[in-house]
Amino acid sequence: MEKVKIKINNSTLDVPAGLTVYQAASNAGIYIPVMCENEDVDHFASCMVCLVKDAANGKLFPSCSTHVYEGMELITADEEVLEARKISLELLLSEHVGDCEAPCVTSCPAHMDIPLMNRLLANGQTAEALEVVKNDIALPAVLGRICPAPCESACRRKGIDGAVSICLLKRNSADEDLKQDEPYMPAIQKDTGKSIAIIGAGPAGLAAAYYLRIRGHKVTIYEKESRAGGDLRVPELKDKLPEEVLNQEIDRIINTGVNCKCGVSVDKKLFDALMEESDAVVLAIGAGTEHIDWGVKRVFKGFEVSKRGYQSSNPKVFAVGSAIRASKLAVRAVGQGKEVAFSVDQFLAGEKVIGEPKVFNSRFGKLSEREHIEFLKEATADLRVEPAEGLGAGLSSDEVKQEAARCMHCDCRKKDSCTLRDLSDDYEADQRSFSADSRVETEKHIQHEAIIYEPAKCIKCGICVRLTRKHKEEFGLTFIGRGFDVRIGVPFNESLSKGLTKTALLVAEACPTGALSKK
Repeated sequence: MEKVKIKINNSTLDVPAGLTVYQAASNAGIYIPVMCENEDVDHFASCMVCLVKDAANGKLFPSCSTHVYEGMELITADEEVLEARKISLELLLSEHVGDCEAPCVTSCPAHMDIPLMNRLLANGQTAEALEVVKNDIALPAVLGRICPAPCESACRRKGIDGAVSICLLKRNSADEDLKQDEPYMPAIQKDTGKSIAIIGAGPAGLAAAYYLRIRGHKVTIYEKESRAGGDLRVPELKDKLPEEVLNQEIDRIINTGVNCKCGVSVDKKLFDALMEESDAVVLAIGAGTEHIDWGVKRVFKGFEVSKRGYQSSNPKVFAVGSAIRASKLAVRAVGQGKEVAFSVDQFLAGEKVIGEPKVFNSRFGKLSEREHIEFLKEATADLRVEPAEGLGAGLSSDEVKQEAARCMHCDCRKKDSCTLRDLSDDYEADQRSFSADSRVETEKHIQHEAIIYEPAKCIKCGICVRLTRKHKEEFGLTFIGRGFDVRIGVPFNESLSKGLTKTALLVAEACPTGALSKK
């Protein structure tokens, strides 16, 4: 086999003639991002995410469609190359109309995966729904009764015929578990040998304890009152939040192996002792820290912490909830309790403390009236369900299924496997860099039994077109139109079902965005 000698990033390589630059680099273990490349079909460059530089003349070119030649010298990751890739991504994003996360998720202080919970509940999978809820919310039965539901305010169905009753659905999954003799128990990771002290057993402290314990740490809470719960036990919540429910959910947290010492007031002496014997300390003491002097810097009426990591002026000390800023929103405190577990883990691992990882999120704003029709295709036409037995009793199992089925599936089916999202996150792309005055309206082609097609998410890479041609679909997919108006569709206005008789799942898996996805 004929070979040619090339240089990539000053490393000399002997590579087979006929390879593309991308193939040669990939074979040598050199990373170059790609989106429109697929090894199963012939290729042409479209996305320009794989740009590299010719070291001889400084020109940029797509590595996926340029072949190697003798003496070629390449640069794959200098500042100019990285910036060019970022611009390519931002140009793709400027025409990409779709949300990675549903608006209800981004508006929830705990960022719970609400659409997934809804789908599971609509299918009668209450136990599985609870697991999804508890990934982000440690006290769902409590919050299902007292949360002001910012997620419902953001629900896109609110502007049509009433938001989905997210809080009641969340509450139902938790209430069903409270009735079980063998309740849900999260998987506890292997013992880390690390010890965490949490001061305060309010919603923030309890949530922090839960998520730190799941990570395998030894956790001890110190609470000055005789019972855990903090502001969840204030008189004004008694009508909404039965004491039995609160006690049961707290017990669920304690039963993971958390040691809760109530009736213990932490003074300077005890605090110093905890600092000495613990690997990290979390302050969740609520509001009113003005007169506390533990050597941790304060600002206004709370402890000063880093913007994302909740780390105080003492790197070993973290603060959450009303200890940093007075708030009566319990879901925010619970969310911060979850997030601080990431920070403590990062600190204990010697990593940079940044808190819960933030992932790129595509957003496109409000739906037009025509788009209401498109999104309602994936939901029932029922009006919002109110509990027949009253709010105190909550939704029945049948009502839960009916209400959960109203969810319009605003999140992306490929949010965890979308190449566009992953690369936009890696390159810190800004979706607004090339934003236009108007956008394409979303459509949902749902008639196919196995997949859904959302053209507004398509980046026109052509992988699906080439795959259907290779596998000899009678109709398949093709480019329709010209210039800026080009789109991908089935020829002769045929249906998606007729266009994809053999390759539906194949093209859905190959699509680098959520434009084509499995049902």
